[in-house]
Amino acid sequence: MNLLAFDTSTDTLSIAVQHGDAVWQHTGPGGAQASATLIPTVRSLMAQASLSFDTLEVIVFGRGPGSFTGLRTACAVAQGLAFGARAGHGIPVLPVDTLLAVAEEARQAHGCTQVVAVLDARMDEVYHARCEWIGAQGRWHTDADFGLGAPESVLVPAGWTVAGNARAPYGERLAPTAAHVATLPTASALLRLAPALLAAGEGVPASDALPRYIRDKVAKTTAERAALRAAQQERAVDAPQ
Repeated sequence: MNLLAFDTSTDTLSIAVQHGDAVWQHTGPGGAQASATLIPTVRSLMAQASLSFDTLEVIVFGRGPGSFTGLRTACAVAQGLAFGARAGHGIPVLPVDTLLAVAEEARQAHGCTQVVAVLDARMDEVYHARCEWIGAQGRWHTDADFGLGAPESVLVPAGWTVAGNARAPYGERLAPTAAHVATLPTASALLRLAPALLAAGEGVPASDALPRYIRDKVAKTTAERAALRAAQQERAVDAPQ
């Protein structure tokens, strides 16, 4: 298939283009820069792949959870490019859960098949979901509802691996006895997930390029920030030297 995939849900921008069996990839700074660099980089990568918007079939994007600004950027760009493709006739989009992409990247890079996917949600919290690879079916089974909570609240079944980007900021507060691997929701993971999701009918019209929000609040109040600082200072004092 001819696919364009991108993820802007974290501080890393990931883009990939598939033309037939070949894949071209780009990784760069995300965050605030993603909104300015995403479209020019997409065009450059598609040119390298000799792929045009007239021959593109589906746009795949990470729908969240993740950075509020990043998710809005991904949805807006996916929607705009999909509407304009095929000389304005449009093409479908495929929204993919970012935690599922984290699990798929852990499987590809580390061979993990039982994964607790975790992404830093800031505000002293993490997004998390259990994802299990069903090899006989060639697909992932995931929690229907993703979790959001303090790092200490993440429960990891025995033998499962924690994958994501939350180990660095939270250290031993996150599943201290479990195995950890550092992975992100890459665009190449989105491409690998796409065939099964499209076959399952997950592709939608461009108008339905919507984010998956887990949190309905983007910032803490002054009092909440003060309480968080006090708790962090207390943990620092109690930590063994």
